[in-house]
Amino acid sequence: MPSSIPASVTAELPAAQGRRKSAILRSLLRDRYATVSVIFLLIVLGCAIVGPTLLAEQARALNLKGRNAAPFSLDAGWMFILGGDALGRSLLARIVVASQNTILISATAVLFSVLVGGILGLIAGYRGGWVGDVLLRLADAIMTLPSMLLAMIVLFVFEPGVTNVILVLAVSRIPIFMRTVRAEVLELKQRMFVVAARATGASTSRILLRHIAPMVLPTIINLAALEMAFVMLVESGLSFLGIGIQPPEVTWGLMVADGRNYLGSAWWLAFWPGLAIMLTAMSLNLLTNWLRVVTDPVERWRLETEAR
Repeated sequence: MPSSIPASVTAELPAAQGRRKSAILRSLLRDRYATVSVIFLLIVLGCAIVGPTLLAEQARALNLKGRNAAPFSLDAGWMFILGGDALGRSLLARIVVASQNTILISATAVLFSVLVGGILGLIAGYRGGWVGDVLLRLADAIMTLPSMLLAMIVLFVFEPGVTNVILVLAVSRIPIFMRTVRAEVLELKQRMFVVAARATGASTSRILLRHIAPMVLPTIINLAALEMAFVMLVESGLSFLGIGIQPPEVTWGLMVADGRNYLGSAWWLAFWPGLAIMLTAMSLNLLTNWLRVVTDPVERWRLETEAR
């Protein structure tokens, strides 16, 4: 059967998509804070991917003669530009290597929370009734305890480790995504396109995944970026308290915890990893502000209009 879409319209689709991408890129470049944030986050992501492969040996190499080496000195080589720790290891190499665990824990915990919380939120919002009430009460029960306190209780009972830290952080953030998605679905399921889909006999799963989920996705992306910054701070706090990631694994939070005993004599041991945590969390928050504009339908229409 021949296509009912005119050839001219089909030819215009790639051009329209290209204009939209160009408008989004120009919008990013106009926002200097968002541009700098993207560049910094790409650098952090690159360090997390290739850093341990390239600098693992330097991060573990001991040099007792260079204990607490001061920063901004190239006497021991450029690897010690940020100084050395209490065992003479390069702080630069350790920060790069630690970025993998820090980003991995934060991203995995948020991804798990998005998947589980998003699915439960879709069900609670669309089905409603006793199913929605039970899921909502379960979310309220989890949210009665602060994330840090819940993580401390669980990690005191179970052995601290990467897997347990990811699970406890993910579970503590599931209610945030579930309640957000549920609120969106309660409003979306009353719209005409959902009513029309039900009238045509579309299944519940098709309505949720094909019609409602794409409408909720922009909100989830913005929330996920914010939650990743929050999870990173909570993980750092747990490692600082000694119940998070345990040596020989290393995270930025654990490096801050190791350097707290030397704040009077070697401030750089805790300062540089703490600065990495602060800049990454700040970059995620600034990027979220730009994403909120780009994913808003009104603002997106304005960008596409400007691109023409």
